[in-house]
Amino acid sequence: MKSRIMYVEDKSKGINGPARIGRVNSSKSGETLHYAGQSFRALRHSGLKANFECSVTGKPYWIARARKDGADRLYKGAGEPAVIDEDVREEYWRDIRGLPDPALKD
Repeated sequence: MKSRIMYVEDKSKGINGPARIGRVNSSKSGETLHYAGQSFRALRHSGLKANFECSVTGKPYWIARARKDGADRLYKGAGEPAVIDEDVREEYWRDIRGLPDPALKD
């Protein structure tokens, strides 16, 4: 399985749902993603405002690579900032954003 830091947004409650940044594992084909004990299957050309769905609940999700500029939301300017999982925080700020972790500032 491939592993990468990705943006995961729950779209079941509207266009700007709760979002997280964390380590996502993908199947060899990329059709299935695994994050936080959940599996997501790709919605190929059938997802409206979502590109994956939870394999168990069918809830829609937007899952994409974490962006260098931090503009990860599908719809910009609304919703709470994404929560960054602690196990990827340092790597996210260093390797994705190219900035120091703001949580480490005095």
